[in-house]
Amino acid sequence: MPRPKRILAINPGSTSTKIGLFDDESEVFKISIEHPASSIAEFPSVEAQYAMRKEAVLACLKARDLDPATLDALAARGGPLPHLSGGAYRVDAAMVDALRNGSLAEHVSNLAGMIAYDLGEARGIPSYIYDAISADELSEVARISGMPALPRRSLCHVLNMRAVGRRVAQGMGKAYGEANLVVAHLGGGISISLHRGGRMEDIVGDDEGPFSPERAGRVPCRALIDLCYSGRFDHQTMRRMLRGKGGLVAYAGTNDVAEVESRAEAGDAEAALLLEAMAYQVAKGIGELATVVRGRVDRIVLTGGIARSKRITSSIAERVGFISPVEVVPGEYELEALALGVLRVLRGQEEARVYAPRSDAGTEGKS
Repeated sequence: MPRPKRILAINPGSTSTKIGLFDDESEVFKISIEHPASSIAEFPSVEAQYAMRKEAVLACLKARDLDPATLDALAARGGPLPHLSGGAYRVDAAMVDALRNGSLAEHVSNLAGMIAYDLGEARGIPSYIYDAISADELSEVARISGMPALPRRSLCHVLNMRAVGRRVAQGMGKAYGEANLVVAHLGGGISISLHRGGRMEDIVGDDEGPFSPERAGRVPCRALIDLCYSGRFDHQTMRRMLRGKGGLVAYAGTNDVAEVESRAEAGDAEAALLLEAMAYQVAKGIGELATVVRGRVDRIVLTGGIARSKRITSSIAERVGFISPVEVVPGEYELEALALGVLRVLRGQEEARVYAPRSDAGTEGKS
């Protein structure tokens, strides 16, 4: 009997780095390495966190007596690189350079491929990304923004939303490609997606929809322009006000939804209003995407860490239940989705692409 394929999955989040070890489809362990918000705030940029997070992963593996040389592959969350499709890409030096210098956004997922490549390359172990956050399946009509210089981009929680979409469709007795789904990922960032025909045809990204624990979401554009040119804030500060120090952090001083809930339950009216506003905005985004399929939605799915909050999911469901049944799948399945995707590559069931930075639509190669 052949030895199972051993895969280490790496998924950095805003205040944690999650890792999981899998032997074929079997989970060996999953660990969330926590990084307090106060510690993260000491770094001037996401990239500056690279060494800290890499050392934290290595220390965790050492504590588990796991030699990285025993791995068959590493599976990393895919960062927001341009011109990506869904599925697997091999991480190589060109991709690492693009993650450092050519990313569409400063995002913690950029670090995953860098860490995986560093751990694997010296040991001759391949590393891959799978269903990156910029995997783009938008329909052509969905790309139009109103400003030719600013076309809409697909940047969202692709990995978890597609994994949960597959799971929900299976529970309905349908293939994923046969179901119309609206999936909302509720986490440190919130994004919502419309799935039809096995593709994510449209999204409400975390900069054009609900505010979240750390992100401002959609804000008034003209007022934002005026604030940028007011002379009060530099470029980096403005970016942090939108991502990292927006949302609940800006209003309540914390990104911990449970803490805000505790305040609300203790009678804090402002905390209660903030939670209601976040749920209200999520519901509006779900309704927006339901129009793409003219209301013919088989399921609305709420997932991510915040989906554990009955207060928030109930508030959303009350507003959108008229569209379709609402299914709550709390937590996230990103480590499993990463490992299973790479396992399909190792078994020859899927082909991994090779990423080639490009300036037009015709230069991306495939292995």
